[in-house]
Amino acid sequence: MMKPQLQHATSKTLIIPWYKPFVYGGESTVAFRPAVMKPNSGGKRLRKGTGKSSMLRYRPCNIKAVATTSSTEKSTSVKAVVTVQSTVGGFLSNLNLTRALDDINDLLGKTLLLDIVAAELDHKTGEEKKTIQGYAHRQDEKDGEVNYECDLVIPENFGEVGAIMIENEHHTEMFVKKIVIDGFPNGTVNIACDSWVHSKFDNPDKRIFFTNKSYLPSQTPSGLKKLREKELLTVRGDGTGERKKFERIYDYDVYNDIGDPDGSDDGIRPVLGGKEHPYPRRCRTGRPRSEKDPLSESRSSSIYVPRDEAFSEVKNATFSGNTLYSVLHAVVPGLKSILVDADRGFPHFPAIDDLFNVGVDIPTEQKGILSFALPRLIKSITDVGKDAILFETPEMIDRDKFSWLKDEEFARQTLAGLNPYSIRLIKEWPLKSKLDPAIYGPPESVITKELIETKIGGIMTVEEAVKQKKLYILDYHDLLLPLVNTVNELEGTVLYASRTVFFLTPSGCLMPVAIELTRPPVDGKPQWKQEFCHTWDSTGSWLWKLAKAHVLAHDSGYHQLVSHWLRTHCATEPYIIASNRQLSAVHPIFRLLQPHFRYTMEINALARLALINANGIIETSFSPGKYSMLLCSIAYDLEWQFDLQALPADLISRGLAEKDPTAPHGLKLTIEDYPFANDGLDLWDIIKEWVTDYVSHYYPEASLIGSDTELQAWWTEIRTVGHGDKKDSPGWPDLKTPDDLIRILTTIVWVCSGHHAAVNFGQYLYAGFFPNRPTIARTKMLTDDVTEEEWEHFLEKPEDALLRCFPSQIQATTVMAILDVLSNHSPDEEYIGAAPEPYWVEEPIINAAFERFSGRLKELEGIIDARNADRNLRNRSGAGILPYELIKPYSGPGVTGKGVPNSISI
Repeated sequence: MMKPQLQHATSKTLIIPWYKPFVYGGESTVAFRPAVMKPNSGGKRLRKGTGKSSMLRYRPCNIKAVATTSSTEKSTSVKAVVTVQSTVGGFLSNLNLTRALDDINDLLGKTLLLDIVAAELDHKTGEEKKTIQGYAHRQDEKDGEVNYECDLVIPENFGEVGAIMIENEHHTEMFVKKIVIDGFPNGTVNIACDSWVHSKFDNPDKRIFFTNKSYLPSQTPSGLKKLREKELLTVRGDGTGERKKFERIYDYDVYNDIGDPDGSDDGIRPVLGGKEHPYPRRCRTGRPRSEKDPLSESRSSSIYVPRDEAFSEVKNATFSGNTLYSVLHAVVPGLKSILVDADRGFPHFPAIDDLFNVGVDIPTEQKGILSFALPRLIKSITDVGKDAILFETPEMIDRDKFSWLKDEEFARQTLAGLNPYSIRLIKEWPLKSKLDPAIYGPPESVITKELIETKIGGIMTVEEAVKQKKLYILDYHDLLLPLVNTVNELEGTVLYASRTVFFLTPSGCLMPVAIELTRPPVDGKPQWKQEFCHTWDSTGSWLWKLAKAHVLAHDSGYHQLVSHWLRTHCATEPYIIASNRQLSAVHPIFRLLQPHFRYTMEINALARLALINANGIIETSFSPGKYSMLLCSIAYDLEWQFDLQALPADLISRGLAEKDPTAPHGLKLTIEDYPFANDGLDLWDIIKEWVTDYVSHYYPEASLIGSDTELQAWWTEIRTVGHGDKKDSPGWPDLKTPDDLIRILTTIVWVCSGHHAAVNFGQYLYAGFFPNRPTIARTKMLTDDVTEEEWEHFLEKPEDALLRCFPSQIQATTVMAILDVLSNHSPDEEYIGAAPEPYWVEEPIINAAFERFSGRLKELEGIIDARNADRNLRNRSGAGILPYELIKPYSGPGVTGKGVPNSISI
């Protein structure tokens, strides 16, 4: 087949305006000042204006691309429509010289150059068929979308369309939503893009978009095999150079960018990733190394993520991207300027209430940026004529103002609160540390058999309680103890190792029994440890409250650093990188996972920029301080393994469930009323059924798993590179059968959806009133080597001791502002099962499976509502209790405490 020849009509009408900017408009009018006079189409010369405006108007013709054929060869005329998303500011948002040149290209009908690629090779020559090429010209704009059209003539022997290549003739990138080709006898060809297409002036390589039909590598049509390989090579890059904003390159690097050696004398942080500090890998940016610390990457105000990983413009403009960035870079400094004394605590409890009733005054110069960043929290107090940051009262406190003080609520939240991933069954007695006693002191716990039996009223022995699965624990002892002395050298924070024991009562609710706090030997002093219990005397009762504040600070830190950041955000980034590097965009597994990866790399980059970085929010507001990320690395090394990220395996490993083929989900819960597990297992099974249907369709034979070269490379790269520091650890499933793949994919989808929702979207509900979940303990226990004066003051005014232990005013308000943003659902949130991907709709079996998936998720909503209304389920229903809705699939925008997005997008 001969190379197609383009035929362009040349008829034009010209109108020239002087001194006016280039604009996009329905009439395709362009304004400029010509440097020379050129003949018009009628052979006359345009007269140069003398003080009056002249106009150049051009009506673009229909450009038809025709492949040269013999007179007897049949052909089909088709129309390709490329839909481009307008920027949030509209096409008027970028008025400059390159914009003017782009306007001219639009007027000339040369905006996008399309190459239609045949799916199969030429059966006669064995070569790729010539592409059908044509320019798409701007046609119309509606509802924020611009359509570009191209008329094409396709020879009969061209066969099925396999892909389209696009060259963007503009000087700026475009977000292409979809391409539709109408006119084929067999129906419309749809190509879902949802991707940025770079300018040819940034990169001359054309973008490749495959049709919506998915193929395993072995099933790839012959005409697409080279393109499939080429696209994978493109996104892998070569591992060199600093990445540019428009690029789509996915590569790995260690976490060597959370320190700031060049910006602070105390800015050096250890590199996370490698033998010394095992850690998952992040996306490589290629920024130059720090001048002061060659092991660290230099800091930047923006961090590269592959272009399609960035927030959508709606999300970026109306919600999380800009909002979170503004909170971090404007609100936090603004609060510091208002609350000048960084160490000042709250003088009394009414001052804490004032955050929700009176607010924090805003200086006039701060109002604009704060109003943009925190519109939900910035209120005009008309009675006194001022503006203030007035925090919304969390629903938990709105229902029961004193719930944060109650032991029963402290215990209930281990099952139905913000961190339901830490509670464990006690399987052995006595409690004993596994750390070296020569370094850390005697390993035996001071929570004794006698103490437990006394506190539970002598209704059974400890041995009976263990056997009957009645004793549970929050155990941060061995994880924290090695860091205690190091952290306690920092100013403004105190760390202990802790154990908290609970008893499962006949009502199905947990009862706190005892807390043990431990400090290892230091400076010639022996190990200190002490147990604390709820008592009926005033002094013991206040010491119990102080001990709970320390435990809650430990749980808050573990929640944020491990249950939330490490196990969802951080662990998922290698899955995303490997999927893009090893699975073609046309691979069915890539298309299954893609919606669960949206925006995760962008939010992770923002976290490295200002949340987990040196002297960032985590370090300045949580107990481990500058050692927070080191603790995160230790937890990854000691605790993380892939198979335990599956909810059933996680519950079994913590002793909260045991296998039982006769029970729902094949598991019997040791605490029957465990709201997180009850709802989570339902969601897990729904996800697993959907994944099973999907995998069974594309892999009807087990041999297809082993022969899928992309799939095997993907799983190998996740294990040996992305999580390479754990490659020899247990817990990595083989990938030999469809069942293996189903287990792996269900785990990944669960982590990105249900797990993340459970630990993220309740943050403001449960921690917005910070005494319920303080992030830091700033003072020692008053039985740990305190002065006589401190003890006397405690006896005179015990409330002061608790307030001094709580976060300072700046720490509390900063974290509250951050949690408000992190708990928010975006207006364009994509919820699990809410809408199918275009690829699935066109495959009837997959579309039917998705409809079942979506239907079961809607059923789950009703099931959760019914559970919350069941008065017998006392861990989620009762006087003043917040219903458990964190795994309820759908939600409206805002802070709602429910809704499971597809991906980790905030």
